[in-house]
Amino acid sequence: MVVASRIGRPIVLYARCLAVQIKAVLEYQADFWILMMASVLMNLVGFVFLWTIFSKIPDVDGWTFWQVVVIYALVFVAEGVGSLFFEGTWNLAFLVNRGELDFMLLRPVSPISQVMNCAVGINGLGNLLLGGTLIGLSLSHLHIHWTLGRVALALLLLVSAIATKIGLNLATNASAFWIQSPFSGFAFSMHQLGDLARYPITIYASAVQALITVAVPFAFISFFPAAAVFSKNGWRLGGVELPLRWFGLATPLVAVYCCWMGVFLFRRGLRRYESAGN
Repeated sequence: MVVASRIGRPIVLYARCLAVQIKAVLEYQADFWILMMASVLMNLVGFVFLWTIFSKIPDVDGWTFWQVVVIYALVFVAEGVGSLFFEGTWNLAFLVNRGELDFMLLRPVSPISQVMNCAVGINGLGNLLLGGTLIGLSLSHLHIHWTLGRVALALLLLVSAIATKIGLNLATNASAFWIQSPFSGFAFSMHQLGDLARYPITIYASAVQALITVAVPFAFISFFPAAAVFSKNGWRLGGVELPLRWFGLATPLVAVYCCWMGVFLFRRGLRRYESAGN
């Protein structure tokens, strides 16, 4: 009972704080619809770009149009969950710079939890709707033999991909404790780097592949999970043949690592936090 209470209480508090933020956003319904539709329309442009490219060629390095759409959509789903439920992470630089993190440190609730739910990104709802629609549309065109094991694997990899994105967001935004700026410039630049994961990473140079696989593992948000579900193989990096599918199966481990790294960097940064003075 004690363990259940310790686990359940933070979840309940998180949900309540998030609900308050959502109610605040919905006070301005025009803004809500504009943000959501703008997100959908902006990302649809990328889908049209893919369709235009594949109307001229049959595949890209062995990846068909609908397989690439799955990779593309997985990024939207991960970003959608991150924005809708954990948008507060992107406010960390502002909170540190203005000293407003002080209020959160005085409350008997985890500072990380408070930071992550202090804002809601309604554009994330648009990303979720578009990403989910594109994945459903893609799977209806792909001839995949779905077994119970493959369905379970796909769900596990999807959850792991989302956790990887959230962990990376927290880790990169934790740089605010070292970079004294009211804006998350470093985190945003890393977020932009993640756009490379919208396409099969085998189309990039070996250095870029290594960068988004090892240094900043954005490829585990989309490319590797898709490769595992589609049973892809034949990945060559620097002339070395690598087991592509097995890299995909390692996505849950990468998710744990990214989340741990995000929490670790946040706590280390918190040790050097000195508020903003008077």
